Amino acid sequence: MVSLGGLARKVFGSSNDRRVKATRPRVEAINAMENEMRALSDAELAGRTEKFRQDLANGASLDDLLIPAFATVREAARRVLGMRPFDVQLIGGMVLHNGGIAEMRTGEGKTLVATLPVYLNALAGKGVHVVTVNDYLAKRDAEWMGRVYKFLGLTVGIIVHGLSDEERREAYASDVTYATNNELGFDYLRDNMKYERSQMVQRGHAYAIVDEVDSILVDEARTPLIISGPLEDRSEMYNTIDAFMLKLGPADYEVDEKQKTTIFTEDGTENLENMLRDAGLLKGESLYDVENVAIVHHVNNALKAHLLFQKDRDYIVRNGEIVIIDEFTGRMMPGRRYSEGLHQALEAKEHVQIQPENQTLASVTFQNYFRLYKKLAGMTGTALTEAEEFANIYNLEVTEIPTNLPVVRKDEDDEVYRTVDEKYKAIVKEIKEARDKGQPILVGTTSIEKSEHLAERLRKDGFKNFEVLNARHHEREASIVAQAGKPGAITIATNMAGRGTDIQLGGNADMRIAEELAEVPAGPEREAREKQIRDDVAQLKEKALAAGGLYV
Repeated sequence: MVSLGGLARKVFGSSNDRRVKATRPRVEAINAMENEMRALSDAELAGRTEKFRQDLANGASLDDLLIPAFATVREAARRVLGMRPFDVQLIGGMVLHNGGIAEMRTGEGKTLVATLPVYLNALAGKGVHVVTVNDYLAKRDAEWMGRVYKFLGLTVGIIVHGLSDEERREAYASDVTYATNNELGFDYLRDNMKYERSQMVQRGHAYAIVDEVDSILVDEARTPLIISGPLEDRSEMYNTIDAFMLKLGPADYEVDEKQKTTIFTEDGTENLENMLRDAGLLKGESLYDVENVAIVHHVNNALKAHLLFQKDRDYIVRNGEIVIIDEFTGRMMPGRRYSEGLHQALEAKEHVQIQPENQTLASVTFQNYFRLYKKLAGMTGTALTEAEEFANIYNLEVTEIPTNLPVVRKDEDDEVYRTVDEKYKAIVKEIKEARDKGQPILVGTTSIEKSEHLAERLRKDGFKNFEVLNARHHEREASIVAQAGKPGAITIATNMAGRGTDIQLGGNADMRIAEELAEVPAGPEREAREKQIRDDVAQLKEKALAAGGLYV
């Protein structure tokens, strides 16, 4: 028996189908302008930007300009990048312009889709922010898609770690600004601590497109960004308490890794009190007397540092400092510190210099920061599962965009092994089989430690040519990713190679040209060698495809 809801969907289609169908007339209108756009010279095509701005000044709305603006960007992308947005990408662009979330499958070209609404909204002159999950993607996309914007006469800025206030102010003043969610949030906090408007770097929150929107607006929604200032130096106390932790045994504490909590048992509390008393640190009879509140804070942090935080998973020691590893992206976060004395407890644990403890001066969550934007949109490959949360918290509707071609990816079932050793043996066997038939393989791991353990297993089994991508090797990320699609390539990666990573079968021709021809001047010889590299990459792509494509 068919329900009334099911019958209605059969007759009228789902709400998603209706939203997609409603965009068709505009898609057809954009397609109808294609020959007209192709007939324009480069100067005439770029000159349309000024015409659109004049139309806006004369009372036209951005919606009025959507069709001609999208047609202009499509042609500019074809000329500058050699990439022509498909009809489904135009639909994705419309969803983003309307302040919605476009769910697009992996490989459907989200980066290119964003150029359409970014250009249209940048015409208003209030600035558009394109938000990515890491500095690598911000730089890559700003340089890659920035060629289209610059061709059309727009300015492009990038916000990455380490810029001065003046450089940030200039980047935010651009028509289009690429930045990570962390940099945007911290700039907002720093601006709120400035004494004069002229000292601020951001110029408002008109429109933002968030790439990997589910990661930033759901997974990290409640993550607080905190700016803090130093308190008095208590480094000696941290070292003393840390030494006590090494004298405790499993009977002295309980750990709940899922809830990320630790507590002392009665035996543990008694042992700790004896050690504190001997060191002259315990005031009164009990550890939990009110005058010992600071000591309790120290011992709880020390216990967490030893039991909940693992080196090479949660943090690494680099140049004598504790550097946090982002649990969502697998990347180092230099300059970021745990608050409430936890970072100092980790420094004591690893025997590096202990920096002064900090007090919170300003704080904001990503959820509250992104609600500042007058118009917010997002892209991801997986949003429908969080559709209700997007609607309730951000008032954002998720639209599933059809794929341009049928999906040919094969999704295999999970394999579960009794022991870790059996699992690793099976992984090595799969890697060997893929390599022997010339299939590129990407192996995902959950931590630096696990990626390096697998690499060591491969070395012991005689493998020599493979790459490891984790926070230790982040400076080689671009070159590792560029070659990960070559036939037989083996890449072991943490979740650094997850969101937004573009692995091209056969390798990345542009990256090879940049590296191999860096010293070759423009001219016939360079053109011939560029063609040779592109032909070679095309052949390698066919070889990788014949072997089964990228195996993840």
